[in-house]
Parts: sequence; structure tokens; C-alpha cells
Amino acid sequence: MPLVDEGLGNSAYLVDLGDGRALAVDVSRDLREVHRIAAHRGWRLAFAADTHLHADFLSGALQLAATEGAQVLASAAGEREFEHVGLHDGDEVDLGGLRLRVLATPGHTHEHVSFLLLDGDRPAGVFTGGSLIVGSAARTDLVAPDQTEILARQQFSSLQRLATLPEETTVWPTHGAGSFCSAPPGAERISTIGREKATNSLLRAESEDAFVAELLGSLGSYPAYFGRLPELNRCGAALLDGVRLAPLGEIPADAVVVDTRPITEFAAGHVPGSLSIALRPSFASWLGWLVPADRPVVIVRGDDQDPAEIAWQAAKIGYDLSGEFPLSQWTGDLARTRLVAELNGERVLDVRQDREYAAGHVPGAVHVELGELPGRELSKEPTVVMCAHGERAMSGASILERAGHRDLAVLRQA
Repeated sequence: MPLVDEGLGNSAYLVDLGDGRALAVDVSRDLREVHRIAAHRGWRLAFAADTHLHADFLSGALQLAATEGAQVLASAAGEREFEHVGLHDGDEVDLGGLRLRVLATPGHTHEHVSFLLLDGDRPAGVFTGGSLIVGSAARTDLVAPDQTEILARQQFSSLQRLATLPEETTVWPTHGAGSFCSAPPGAERISTIGREKATNSLLRAESEDAFVAELLGSLGSYPAYFGRLPELNRCGAALLDGVRLAPLGEIPADAVVVDTRPITEFAAGHVPGSLSIALRPSFASWLGWLVPADRPVVIVRGDDQDPAEIAWQAAKIGYDLSGEFPLSQWTGDLARTRLVAELNGERVLDVRQDREYAAGHVPGAVHVELGELPGRELSKEPTVVMCAHGERAMSGASILERAGHRDLAVLRQA
């Protein structure tokens, strides 16, 4: 059973082991849906497997070990600093009827493994994590610049190995559409070995060099927080006893104020210097991209926005929020940002990703990806900020406002 995180673009999996027990694969620290399904099905989460040291979310495996007694299964090469079963290539784990066979598939990371699920001697499917994904392979540039090509060549070998599995074997990848860990993704999240051999251009590359060139040529930018999480996952994320947004009577002087309200509400009035990151599925990615991890974070939210959703999205990427500040308690003047429906000759700043911009843009528009905007020097002339719909543009405008820009507007598109 796949559990899709639309915001991070990932899929976790729950496997019914047939006797009231279940296996969880690549689950995040936000275990609300995992617990809901397990309770509904009457499952005990007996095993929690991780295919690699994740960069885009904190693993929930250690939390399941602490609260459910789950046995953590992971690559021995990951050298995790908490109790787990360290596995090597070819090892098998008896799940009670079903078995997991470990396949070393480095490339996305050095210690990456895939888990082949066996029913007797029949491969039922393979959890490929960030190795073979639907229509592509996960990126290889997250470890270090000098390791990127080395890992890409390992990824080539790993995909070739997976391609030797029976063609009817189901492919259950972790990364998919919307994941910054992926190369260009499609909409499908589950496939088969046969389908990938027939349609995945990386599996049809004429040579290893051609594979490497195609994979590396497809890589875009990724959130800044990706650099911190693998080590946090190796050491083990702190255990949580729920999350909450504590009410604050004032905003600490060194805090970053993140306003999660819809952009129309932010535009109408907000705490000066606050950062607009509208609450939506991708909230966590932009929080981790735009807000330094070493600064306290205070939330301003709408009355109809769930504080638990905000706190859990932050927690799954390792952000423990300081609390929330009600906008009604702000005693100073509110800042405002203009929303416009059309362009009237002002400078246009396009904050979309490179691939989006290359596919089509306003003639003469200045292009700076949103993730690169903090600290970027731009002249303070009248500017309209744009993206695809408006949320990223409002984030960009709020970054510029914090840097002293005043004559700004956001293009709101349907």
C-alpha cells in the first residue's frame, strides 16, 4: 500500500505480512497516516526498512522502533548510530512467510540498497528507493560535487542490475513526481521492470557514458536543507511525543516570521519583514529552502489553518518551530504587497525553476530561481514578481521586501 506525500513527491509503503503484522518502507517522521492505516487494519508495525539515508525528510523508522517495537532494517554501510539490523548485499530477512532480499544499489547515495520482496521464490516487487524510479533514476549530486559522476556511474550499474529481475516484478520507488531528489519525473509512481525496460530512456542508454550524460544533464536545483538531513538520519532523529504550535506573546528579535496564510491575505496586511510561505503540500520544501536552520521560526497562520499540519510539515524536515504569533496581537503598522492581474511595463522577475523558465517566459524577464533569491543583489526599481500561480512569487516578493525593496507587486495568475 503506497502512502504518497504530494509535497515532497515521495511514496512510503506499508506491506501486510498476513498475520496482523506489517512492514513499513521509507516512512517519514510524520507518521500520522501510517498510524491511521495501521489502526484501521489492525496491524502491528513489526519492521521499518529504509533504502538509504534520506536527504529530503527525516526517517520515521527510529520512532516506530521506540513506540511500536519495530525492527529497523537498513544498509550496514550507512553506519547508523542507533539499534538496527545492518544488512549487506544478498542478505535476506524472514518476515514470516514473505522475505526481503537486499540488493546493493548505490548511486543516489553510496550506501543505497533496494529491497526485493519475495513470496516463496517469486519476486512480488522491489522497493527501489532512489535507484530506479518511474521513467528515470534519482539524482546523484546530493553527496558532494566530487562524488556526483562516480555515483552516476554506480547508478548505471545499479539500474542494469535491477533490469535483470523478471519483467513482471513491480517497481515501488520512493522518489517520484514533485521530488527534488528526482531527475525529471512523470506522473506515475509505480511501474514494472518490463515497463521500465521498454520506456525508461536511462535503461535504454547506448553506453555508461551516455547514461551519465543524460542523467546529469537532467538535474536541477534542490533545497538547501538536503545537505543536513543525511547525517541527522544517520545519527537518528530525536523522538517526538507529538508536535504543537505554542502561542507566543511576542516575536523574538532574532526570529524569522513565516506567514502561512494564502497570498491574498498576506498581501492585504502582514508583519513587516515576514516571509510568505503559503501552507500547501510543498510548504516543507520551501521552508527548508528559504529559512536558515539555525534561526528560531515563528508562524503567523490563518484561523482556518491547522496548526498541527504546519508543525508536522516542519518536523518532518527537522524544523522545530518556536511557536505562533497571532496577527491580531501585532501593534505596529502592517506591511502590504500589491497583487496585479497583468503586466504594465515594470521589470518582471520570474522566480520559477530553470526548466520552467526555459519552457517559456515573458520576454525580457529577469530570471532568478526562488531558492537563489535570498542574498541576491537586485536593483530596487519597480518590479512585478511572477511564478506559475502566485505562491512562489509572493515568497520572492517578501524576500525582496526584507532586503529593502518597496515598489513591488505580485502577478497573480489563475
